[in-house]
Amino acid sequence: MVLPEPSVQIERINVIIMETVRFEDLNLSDAILRAVTDMGFEAASPIQAQAIPAQLEGRDMIGQAQTGTGKTAAFGIPLLQKIDPENKKLQAIVLLPTRELAIQVAEEIRRLAKFMHGIKVLPVYGGQDIVRQIRSLKDGVQVVIGTPGRVMDHMRRKTIRVDHVHTAVLDEADEMLNMGFLEDMETILSQLPETRQTVMFSATMPPAIADIARKFLQDPVMVRVVKKELTVPKVTQYYYEVKPKNKVEVLCRLLDLYSPKLSVVFCNTKKGVDELVLALQGRGYFAEGLHGDLKQEQRDRVMNGFRNGRTEVLVATDVAARGIDVDDVEAVFNYDIPQDDEYYVHRIGRTGRAGREGKAFSLVVGKEVYKLRDIQRYCKTKIIPQAIPSLDDITDIKVEKTMDQVRDMLENSDLSQMVNIIEQKLIEEDYTALDLAAALLKMNMGEDNEDIIDNFEPARSLDDLDRYSRSGRRYGRDGSGRDGSFRNSRSRRRGAVDRAAVDYVVGDDMARLFVNIGRNQNVNPGDILGAIAGESGIPGRVVGSIDMYDGYTFVEVPRRYSDQVLKAMENAKIKGKKVRIERANASR
Repeated sequence: MVLPEPSVQIERINVIIMETVRFEDLNLSDAILRAVTDMGFEAASPIQAQAIPAQLEGRDMIGQAQTGTGKTAAFGIPLLQKIDPENKKLQAIVLLPTRELAIQVAEEIRRLAKFMHGIKVLPVYGGQDIVRQIRSLKDGVQVVIGTPGRVMDHMRRKTIRVDHVHTAVLDEADEMLNMGFLEDMETILSQLPETRQTVMFSATMPPAIADIARKFLQDPVMVRVVKKELTVPKVTQYYYEVKPKNKVEVLCRLLDLYSPKLSVVFCNTKKGVDELVLALQGRGYFAEGLHGDLKQEQRDRVMNGFRNGRTEVLVATDVAARGIDVDDVEAVFNYDIPQDDEYYVHRIGRTGRAGREGKAFSLVVGKEVYKLRDIQRYCKTKIIPQAIPSLDDITDIKVEKTMDQVRDMLENSDLSQMVNIIEQKLIEEDYTALDLAAALLKMNMGEDNEDIIDNFEPARSLDDLDRYSRSGRRYGRDGSGRDGSFRNSRSRRRGAVDRAAVDYVVGDDMARLFVNIGRNQNVNPGDILGAIAGESGIPGRVVGSIDMYDGYTFVEVPRRYSDQVLKAMENAKIKGKKVRIERANASR
């Protein structure tokens, strides 16, 4: 079939990042608004704020935005708003490059359609039993989300009929192009009704994407997220790989370890803010939440408490946190990885103000590590992997802080009355001064807890992650291997790349080293990590916990490389300061 190539005039809308548009202002149905609220989102992302109205007007559209900017809702919401639940015919098709993406997008669209009764969404992709898919299609499906190859199979079998399709979406169009789907995409689009609405999302705009637009889109509007010039503040950035069940515990350990005077913890949803605040308050932290559901009076109360130090931990959403202007924030915690790269920059910009140094910590669950890798690339910064602090680490820190307080009391207070009282009690009771001191220390430390975390190895280096593993470029036409051997060959390749790292970490116990500089010398853990890795030649990712105190630091390295590190660091300097590094005494 020869297709005309009309001249296409593309109206361009450049979306300036960080504009705030609430979903209530987008003329959405009550059912969709209810679903969005239930998912915990209070404001549209920049791409959503412009893409949704354009599509609701019936315009064909090209959206240029990276993964993680809220694209699924940007096309899923207007798509669902046009679906007739009473009509069991297929009304919308979404094409994606991989089976994983198809499953993921289908799940999110189902959540958006949660309160729209009678709507059925079905993912179709290679590697799944086609008979099962055929049965589901025969039951009546309004939205199909699939890989081009499998959608083509169903169209040839007449199990997918496109006569009533009014919306077609090409998501990750450039990726589908890279994976050889161009012919399939053109074949599918050419068989859809001419009156349909066509929406295309692509991170990049190569010439082939423009060709598709010329052939298949009618007077499209182009919505593009414009990234402002980045200014990454002077903030040392760390991340920890955690399990979902351990996120609260890890956050609390980091709060105890670093003891920031004021800190801001970011969650992606209002519901997440409320749940985390309750968890922190239950553990004795002075925490308050900030999100869009709070009245102005409540917001003022929370912010006043944070500014004057009554509230030490402020838990907030991105939208609510934009009005925070407090110079003394010492640490930012990304409890949830942000949806947009620029949100990350704005988050960490809450600390390290007025020339001060700040710290930022990100808690990463599963595949979120690839999103953080993309953030690192975008920000042109360094996010340092860290091991989760153990309970022993936290105990050491608490003891050190308590002893600092005791020293201050001894040096600056008249304790003669207290000494007399204790001497009298020691005479009356059958215990020693050491027993008394130990009991008082234990009372100050609180109850012992079982260590529920089973992994204290450093997180993987973001630089070493397989750069294709998230995008799916190595997949075959339907997300499976072209020759059926994808997974095995991929595993072998990755195993070859990472074998050295596994050797270092998994096969070794760790040696603890003492370094004679600490916070008072204006160094941070990243400085020490960089010096050890640079001087000794061992990968930074194999270095274990780095426990920094005012005048010294403890570092863990694989035991069989400890001599190598000690020798390499004999004449080393960190920030121009000569350092001494030696094996830690057993008592340390």
